[in-house]
Amino acid sequence: MMGRRGFLALTGMAAAAGLAGCGPSGGGPLVRLASGEVGGFYHAFAGLLSAAAAKTGDVRIERVTTSGSQENLAMLAHGEVDAALALSDSVGDTTDRVLALGRVYENYLQLVVRSDSRIGSVAELRGTRVNLGAAGSGAAVTGYRILRVAGLVPEQDVEISHRPLREAVAALLSGAADALLWAGGVPTSVLEVPQRMRLVDMGELAVPMRERFGPVYDRVEIPADAYPGGVAVHTIGVANLLLAAASMPPETAASIVELLVYKADSLVPTEAAGTQFLDGRSLIGTAPVPLHPGAADVYRRWHG
Repeated sequence: MMGRRGFLALTGMAAAAGLAGCGPSGGGPLVRLASGEVGGFYHAFAGLLSAAAAKTGDVRIERVTTSGSQENLAMLAHGEVDAALALSDSVGDTTDRVLALGRVYENYLQLVVRSDSRIGSVAELRGTRVNLGAAGSGAAVTGYRILRVAGLVPEQDVEISHRPLREAVAALLSGAADALLWAGGVPTSVLEVPQRMRLVDMGELAVPMRERFGPVYDRVEIPADAYPGGVAVHTIGVANLLLAAASMPPETAASIVELLVYKADSLVPTEAAGTQFLDGRSLIGTAPVPLHPGAADVYRRWHG
């Protein structure tokens, strides 16, 4: 059993995180899993889950590359995929169409500026150009909320764009943008922190975010050694949920959850060594989404 951990110094899983997202041609039902952008936590985690499934042969998991939470939820609702990863604050009113397999990780909201920028808080984004994540990403939802809590009016006080991560990084470094918001694990390798970029502290906004939008937000620390040579900052954490279509057979859901419970050590991407919930006691905390019956059965057996 693997307990809840903080940051891990993981260096040996990079190859595993890059494994192809498809399982073998045989060996159990095929599950299409909506993940995220290449280079981010969702994409890496889905690859690791697929690789773990391929070794057991009980289920096949096909990783589907997407822009993130909102697109994943739409694809799941429309039957284009069988499972999806999503930020808990993106779920909204879809809870009648999806069920949860587990609460798997904590994403860290990272507000990034150039190293020479004078921006020191969210409030100081007034009059700037900010990328709030790709269209269809969870950051695109959370980012608007962060701006409002800081007293800013999106589109009026801040010029907003929605580029994929790599394009957003290029725009920031070229001077075409002043800041970017990324919802992911730490370290995220494409963020050149602290060489050419730095993180802006957002810890003071965690409590007002909870008060205004609900208890899905946590105040978390990104320690100084998360990005080698960086400095510690506080920010906002949001739990990730692994979701499934309500129509997924219980035995298929159970096979996936058994991977979460019994193969936890092989499911930690180097791209996202943040707070994990890969423990039977924490995986079940999927509110506001109820657990899939097949998942609940595994957790009952796990707890005895």
